[in-house]
Amino acid sequence: MFTGIVEGTATVVNAEHLPGLTRYTFEFPEDKSSTKIGASVAINGTCLTVTSAARNCLSFDLMAETLNLTNLTNLNVGTQVNFEHAAKMGDEIGGHVLSGHIHCTAPVVALEPTENNLAVTIEIPEAWLNYVFYKGYVAINGASLTIGDLKDRLLTVYLIPETLRLTTFSDISIGDELNIEIDSQTQTVVDTLEKLLPIYLTKHGVS
Repeated sequence: MFTGIVEGTATVVNAEHLPGLTRYTFEFPEDKSSTKIGASVAINGTCLTVTSAARNCLSFDLMAETLNLTNLTNLNVGTQVNFEHAAKMGDEIGGHVLSGHIHCTAPVVALEPTENNLAVTIEIPEAWLNYVFYKGYVAINGASLTIGDLKDRLLTVYLIPETLRLTTFSDISIGDELNIEIDSQTQTVVDTLEKLLPIYLTKHGVS
């Protein structure tokens, strides 16, 4: 489980393309040697399993399915990513509960910097529109964010200076694909209502 509170950025120091998988090694901004093999770390919001740990570097093996669903397929040596270690029992959940399972990617269609924030607008795929609401939650590249505006398929979030300092958002460009995880509670409520509402209406003779 993750909380969507990004801890910082890590840098790709090696990318090894093997039959059936890609192995990425990331250098973290401080010694992460206490992170053991088998631990979970969210990289751009994607839950990955540590396969090798040495000093401040961690390696992960990514299968084709993960690469196809996320923006991790575009990583090169020198690329920076957001990271968050898995939450521990008793940790404060400052964002919202995340699984690290990416639902889709969405392109950046507009960037509007102001004196105190950066407005980022992305275009959500049609299949996921039912699960996003004004003032609801969404995770973008692993960061828990509040939806500040929603018009048709265009979703806008507003990033404060602290978020920009801790994450890679200050370096994104129009056209970049960002990882999206829909809020699981919202998805559960919507799916339940869509399943039960027709039954209720039929039972009460409402067409």
